[in-house]
Amino acid sequence: MLEWLIIGGGVHGTHLSLALLRAAGVAHDRLAVLDPWDEPLARFFRFTEATGMGYLRSPAVHHLDLHPYALRSFARRGHGKRVARFVAPYDRPGLAFFRAHCESIVRAYGLAQVRTRATAIRLDRVDVGFRVETDRGVLAARRVVLAVGQGDQPCWPEWAAALRASGRVQHVFDGSAPPETTRTGERVVVIGGGITAGQLACSLMDRGAVVTLLSRHEARVHLFDSDPIWLGPAGLTGFHGEPNPDARRRIIQGARRRGSMPPELDQRIRVEAHRGRLARRRGEITHAELGSGAVRLALGSDGGALEADRVVLATGFLPHRPGGALLDDAIAAHGLPCARCGYPIVSRRLEWAPGLFVSGPLADLELGPAARNIAGARAAAERIQSAA
Repeated sequence: MLEWLIIGGGVHGTHLSLALLRAAGVAHDRLAVLDPWDEPLARFFRFTEATGMGYLRSPAVHHLDLHPYALRSFARRGHGKRVARFVAPYDRPGLAFFRAHCESIVRAYGLAQVRTRATAIRLDRVDVGFRVETDRGVLAARRVVLAVGQGDQPCWPEWAAALRASGRVQHVFDGSAPPETTRTGERVVVIGGGITAGQLACSLMDRGAVVTLLSRHEARVHLFDSDPIWLGPAGLTGFHGEPNPDARRRIIQGARRRGSMPPELDQRIRVEAHRGRLARRRGEITHAELGSGAVRLALGSDGGALEADRVVLATGFLPHRPGGALLDDAIAAHGLPCARCGYPIVSRRLEWAPGLFVSGPLADLELGPAARNIAGARAAAERIQSAA
């Protein structure tokens, strides 16, 4: 029987595996990371590359290693020194550099060796822990961490879902719109107003597409997706002092800067729009249809219409609790407590039930607005490893 089983092998699951192995002293043969992808962080890098990301939004101290300055140390030696890239402010790392650092961590600490390639489909409590049924067999563990994200639930507006089968309306996060398939002169409308939409629009433009960036609101310019105050006691003391999970959810919703982008990306889009290399439009799509080999989008309030060879959605993910049927069944079978928003109500050390822990979006109501990002993974690991 395993001591620890982590369900999910993305940023959270990978960092947690390192923390349990190195900081908590769990043996390699007593820990497993359950994930359907070939390599650690495979989906994370697939998504970030699909958007055309050049630099992370997170500062240099937010990474997967344990020491906060490990990324800076990596930048001063060997391969890290050759690929190191940072952008001001806060020395946000380049994506290729960040990936090289992650790969060095995976190699150095044998994180690939603790992975089991499978998908969890059922979670049951047994006398000494949990029985986890997967699509490739059954695993038993004394403790389980649910580190599932929202990657498998991209948000499709109703009008777009009706045209999905045509292949001309795609979502940047569903794998159907790889950037390398872009044709020179192809008319592409990117739907969205945040960092993903902005990065994608610039990436497609650089590949020769004729791009229109369409959003429902004016640009929301913020360096980070939530204020850094939510990473420490200045913000979290009051958050943790609020006992009502519904009130905590309202705080989170108010603190997250959804649909925002950092200043340098907004500036680049403004410059490219001024040069005529891309168009920036504001409007609400009221109707969409296929006709004569193109997609026609009607905009409300006399916004006119747009016509494109292809529409790519950068509309993020659905807001409901991730985990699908696995969590739905576990909640029903074991009476796991949830707030009205559907998310877990957990202890300070992120324990949902004895031996069952959470990280990522599932830790929202305990870790606050930054729970889902890299800083949230680090905060979750600090709490969970105390149970090892």
